[in-house]
Amino acid sequence: MTAASRIAFIGNSLPRRCGIATFTSDLQQAVANLPQAPQTGIVAMTDHGQQYDYPAAVRFQVSDSNLADYERAANLLNAGNYDVVSLQHEFGIFGGEAGSHVMRLLWGLKMPIVSTLHTVLLTPSPAQRRVLERIVAVSARVIVMAEKGVELLRSVYHVRSEKIVLVPHGTPDAAFVEPNDAKATRGFAGRSVILTFGLLSPSKGIEVMIDAMPAILRSRPDAVYVVLGATHPNLVREQGEAYRRGLEARAQALGVGEQVVFLDQFVDQATLIGFISMCDVYATPYLNESQMTSGTLAYSFALGKAIVSTPYWHACELLANDRGVLVPFGDSTAIGEAISALLTNDSRRSAMRARAYADGRSMIWPRIAQRYLSTFESVLAETRQRVRVLPGARALSGDPPALPIPQIGHLLSLCDDTGLLQHAVHCVPDRSHGYCTDDNARALLVACRLNRPGEQPLPDSLTARFAAFIQHAWNCDRGRFRNFLSFDRHWLENQGSEDSHGRALWAVGEYARDARTSSARRWAAGLFAEALATVESFTSPRTWSFTLLGLDAYCSVAGEDSNARRMRQVLADRLMGLLDDCESSDWVWFEDSLAYDNARLPQALIVTGEATATRWYVDAGLRCLRWLMRLQTSSTGVFRPIGSQSFGARRVTPQSFDQQPLEAAAAISACLAASRVDADSDWRCGADRAFAWFLGSNDLSVSLVDVKTGSCRDGLHPDRANENRGAESAVSYLLGLAEMRELAANSNERSRIESGKVASA
Repeated sequence: MTAASRIAFIGNSLPRRCGIATFTSDLQQAVANLPQAPQTGIVAMTDHGQQYDYPAAVRFQVSDSNLADYERAANLLNAGNYDVVSLQHEFGIFGGEAGSHVMRLLWGLKMPIVSTLHTVLLTPSPAQRRVLERIVAVSARVIVMAEKGVELLRSVYHVRSEKIVLVPHGTPDAAFVEPNDAKATRGFAGRSVILTFGLLSPSKGIEVMIDAMPAILRSRPDAVYVVLGATHPNLVREQGEAYRRGLEARAQALGVGEQVVFLDQFVDQATLIGFISMCDVYATPYLNESQMTSGTLAYSFALGKAIVSTPYWHACELLANDRGVLVPFGDSTAIGEAISALLTNDSRRSAMRARAYADGRSMIWPRIAQRYLSTFESVLAETRQRVRVLPGARALSGDPPALPIPQIGHLLSLCDDTGLLQHAVHCVPDRSHGYCTDDNARALLVACRLNRPGEQPLPDSLTARFAAFIQHAWNCDRGRFRNFLSFDRHWLENQGSEDSHGRALWAVGEYARDARTSSARRWAAGLFAEALATVESFTSPRTWSFTLLGLDAYCSVAGEDSNARRMRQVLADRLMGLLDDCESSDWVWFEDSLAYDNARLPQALIVTGEATATRWYVDAGLRCLRWLMRLQTSSTGVFRPIGSQSFGARRVTPQSFDQQPLEAAAAISACLAASRVDADSDWRCGADRAFAWFLGSNDLSVSLVDVKTGSCRDGLHPDRANENRGAESAVSYLLGLAEMRELAANSNERSRIESGKVASA
C-alpha cells in the first residue's frame, strides 16, 4: 500500500445542520485520529445566503451557487498537494441542475477522487443520471453504504464491480448500557421510551408514529415517544415551524399530547449518545423506500437498540435476520403492534439489542475510517504504479488500444474537386463554410504519413488536390498564404493568419520529403523556400513551431539551404527566449496561458534539438512536455486535453471542456518525438493515453471515432460528444492513428495492428 499523508474531504460540515455535515465531520475526524495520523482538511459546501462558524478543519468553503468558488477550491487542493480527495455526494448540496456545479471542482483536480454516494436513485431524472455518471467517471472508486447501492450502480448505471466499494455508515464507539440510568438524567425515569431523532421533515413519517401512540399506550401506559431534532433548515426557510406545530396539534387531537415530547434541538455527538442510550425502542417510520442510507438508523443499531422501522433499503439490509422489526410504510397499526410487542417482551428486546450491538461493532468510526484509508491507499498505489516517471501523470491500465486500419471513407466524403471542406453537420459535409488552408494542410500531412511503408497511400489525385489547394492559397504578391475560401471559390482575404501560414509550411516541408514523385517533391521544396522568408517577421510561437516542424523535414532533403538552417536556429531561440521569460517552478511554459495545439511547441524544440544536436533545445522541450502531459491527464488516468473554455486564461487551472481532437493528435506526435530522444518509457504511455482518448478512454467514456469510415466527432462537451464530424477532427484522428501504427510497426508490435476485419467503435 502507498501511504496517504494528506487527505481532503468535500461535503457539508458541522455546524451546518444536516446529515451530510455530520457524516463528513465525523469521517474527517476519525481519519485524522487514526494511528497513521494523516493530515486532513475539509472543503465545506455552504448553502446560499448562509454563514457558519466553521472549525479549523475546514480549509475552504464553497458557496453552492458560485462557480468561481468551485474552481478556487480545486486550485487550493492542487496547491496543497493533497494525495487523495474524498467526495461526499448528495444531489442537493451542490449548485446547478441536479448538483452539476460540483463537476467544475472535480474536473480541476489533479489527484485521485474517491466518491461516497449517499444517494443512488433507481429512477433518476436525465440530469441526475448525467451528473452521477460524470462523478463515477472521474472517480477512482465509488463507495456506497448498502448492498442495494452496489446493485443499482451495476444495473442502472453500469458501473464496473471493481470500481465499487461497500463501506457501512460509521457510528460512535460507545459502551452497551441499560437505559435506566440515562432515563433518570433526562427526566424519563420509570418510562418506556420510544425515540426518533434527526432533522424534522415530512419524509420522516412522524405522523404515523403519533397515530400509533394510542394503541401503544393501551399496552404500555408508561410509554413516551421522544422526537429529538430541530426542524430541517430548508423547511424552516420555506414555512417556518408550521410543520412542527402541526405535529404537536395532531398529538393533542389524539389525546397523546403529554406522551409525545418534541425536543427542538440539534445536539452534539455526546448528547446524542445519551439520548439513544435511554430509549427502549428506536423507531424510523420513514415514508420513502429509496432511502439508501440512514445515519440515525446506523447509530441506534450500533449502540444496541431494539429497532422498529419501515422497509426502506438501508433498513431492509441492516435489520435482516431478526436484528430488528420491519413494518409496512404508513401503517400506524402495524408499527404500534410491533413496538408494543417489544415493550412487553423484555427477553426478546434484550436479545435483539445484543445482536445489534455485536454486529454494529464493525461499524464504529475507527474501523470505518481504517477502511476508508485502505481504499485511499489502494487507489494511490494503483495510481502511482501507472504514473511511473511523469510526475502526476497516469498511464493506461491494461493493454494499449488496438490499432485499426486507417479508413478514408469519411475524408473522401468531405472532399470535392477543390479540396477538403471545413465542416460537417453530423456526418454530412457542410458547404456553407467552404474550405480553409489549415485543413487542407493537415490533410496533406496525413497523405505524407500514409506514404510510408506498411500503409495504403491516399489516391494520388486526392493528394494532388490538397497540394493544389495550398498552391492556390499562396499569394506571392503578399508573400503569404490565404486561408479561407468560400464554396463558390472566392478567397475571403488576401492573407490568412500567421498560424495558417505556418501550417502550410509544415505540410509543404513534409511533402518535400515524403511525396511519392520527384516532381512533387521539387514543387514542395520550391514553395517552402519561397514562403519561408516571411516567417521571420511573425510573432506567433505556434507559427514558429509549425515552421520548425516543416523545417525538420525540409532540411533533411535540402541541407544546403543556409537560410533554412539559419531560420531553424532563429525560431528555436525565440521559443527558448519565451520560455526563459515565462517559466517558473509551477508554470513550465512559453506563454502565460495555454491555447490550442499546445504540444506542438515542445515537439518543435525536441525535433529541432535532435536534428541539430542541440541538447538544451531537447531538454527544454522534454521539460515543457512533461509538465503539459501532467496537466492533460485526469486523476482516473485518462487523457484530458486542455479545454477550449480556458484558451487564453492566464496561469489558471485549465478548464476540462470543450476537448478537441487536435490536442490529442498533437500530444501523440510530441510524446513519440520525446520517446526518440529520451529512454523514459512513459512517453510511449502518454501517446497511448492520447490515442485511447479517441476510442473512448476519456472523461465521458464515449468513443469519438467510427473506425469503419474514419470519421471523428468534433470533440467532447461536458455532457456529450459533439456529433458534428468535420475535417479537422477526421485528419487529427487519421494522423494520430498513422503515427501510432508506424511506431507499432517499428517496435514489432504487429499484434496491435489489425490486418483484416476492422473493429467497430
